[in-house]
Amino acid sequence: MKRILKLLPWKKCFYLSLTVLPLILICSFYGLYTNRFYFLKVDNYIFSLLILVHLVFLLVLKRSGRMENTDLNLLRNLEFVMYAILPVYIFKLAETLYILLTYFDYSEQVFPSTFLPAGSFIMGLQTLLIILTLTAFQHRRIRIGSYTLDRIHD
Repeated sequence: MKRILKLLPWKKCFYLSLTVLPLILICSFYGLYTNRFYFLKVDNYIFSLLILVHLVFLLVLKRSGRMENTDLNLLRNLEFVMYAILPVYIFKLAETLYILLTYFDYSEQVFPSTFLPAGSFIMGLQTLLIILTLTAFQHRRIRIGSYTLDRIHD
């Protein structure tokens, strides 16, 4: 993890996350099998809300580095919510990997020409998002330290 922290300091992690989150949001509406965007699926909007929580977590974490009187309760609660969102990111990665692996199972079917390139791109973004999320957790531990009850209740 120390190598990743050297490779992705806080500013790089923050700005790379701000770049990856909108791309993941757009890709969540894309259907790999059909090469179309689906805006009427409720699942896509639920995932969008999770990405919004991730964005708020990053912005509160950035603000906490500048000010000493940051609301640590909000940051702590957002981090706990992010711990619950991380398995959803892992599930979406596994789902994309499963979809990509079905390419070889159904070789007699006609897949769009963008199936493998778009799927690989989406899978790369999802992997990067998981790495950036874990790195953001580490940067929070370094920047703020552990949550002690004395500091939280002040």
